[in-house]
Amino acid sequence: MAAVKPARAPAPRSTEVAPRLLAWFDKHGRKDLPWQREIGAYRVWVSEIMLQQTQVRTVIPYFERFIQTFPTVQALAAAGEDEVLHLWTGLGYYSRARNLQRAAKIICAQHGGEFPDNVEQLSELPGIGRSTAGAIISIAFGKPAAILDGNVKRVLARLHAVDGYPGVSAVGQELWNYAERHTPKQRVADYTQAIMDLGATLCTRSKPACGICPLQSDCLALQRGNPAQFPGKKPAKTLPVKAVQMLIISGADGEILLEKRPPTGIWAGLWIFPQIESDIDALTYCRDELRLDVELLEQWRGYRHTFSHYHLDIAPLRLQLRRPAAQAMEPGRYLWYNLREPAAVGLATPVIKLMGKLTT
Repeated sequence: MAAVKPARAPAPRSTEVAPRLLAWFDKHGRKDLPWQREIGAYRVWVSEIMLQQTQVRTVIPYFERFIQTFPTVQALAAAGEDEVLHLWTGLGYYSRARNLQRAAKIICAQHGGEFPDNVEQLSELPGIGRSTAGAIISIAFGKPAAILDGNVKRVLARLHAVDGYPGVSAVGQELWNYAERHTPKQRVADYTQAIMDLGATLCTRSKPACGICPLQSDCLALQRGNPAQFPGKKPAKTLPVKAVQMLIISGADGEILLEKRPPTGIWAGLWIFPQIESDIDALTYCRDELRLDVELLEQWRGYRHTFSHYHLDIAPLRLQLRRPAAQAMEPGRYLWYNLREPAAVGLATPVIKLMGKLTT
């Protein structure tokens, strides 16, 4: 006999969800986060971009430094790329920072420095998708607009027991339908923050606090007894592996040679140690390509850095100049980085990790 699926309880009406979320937010929601003060489109936008795939406690100091340095969209648009990436160093997903500045330039050049006040125009800007646009419109402008970030996907997938991975088009569209349905016409800014807050604090990825959730009476995943199984996981895939050597070259005064990555591709615009394929002789490369006479000090234990689409196995080589460089390094491409007085440039994550070993 075929298994009988549990009967679905009636889906909660939009008029029932918003009031309960707002009542919970009024009593328990977070209201003192840095981006919740002096609310405006620029601050909301910066925070939303930083919070993509990054936890609140990690973002707070970055947001505060960023806003202190670039208090307006005009200041961000006028900044140098290295300055922007420097403030982003350690936050990861650096394309977010590059898109942030690209969008700032467009806002200043095409919109007179003012943010568009509708989802459609905002979504045309680099790095701003439908959900981020909805957050800006609802929080900064107080206009009804749905959002569907990672926290909201989790809340709605559990509330309505939506099967499947949200990255699948049909699943994502079903969640958007629920997001639109539950977004109220009044107090939309508070509602937007409330549903994000619920996902971040109670309806967490593991061990959700269902017993104190304001939506527990209607949560179909809870009724099924398996809320942690929603939303569905991303299908696993085997990632290819690439292997490189990173050359940590020290000068006479302890400065370290860095090379700037091209404006596109992995670590675009960031500074890294010179990187070569695993089968290339490092000393020969330094002599022929960098015009540097070096000696090998030691090879550090290798480690793996994982991107979304491949693994990178890194073999760090510690090298030392034997004599001063015979010719000047190409300006803008190479930099002798002083660890005691570091330049304000953007560093790739492996550089931060390995520099930490240099200073211990």
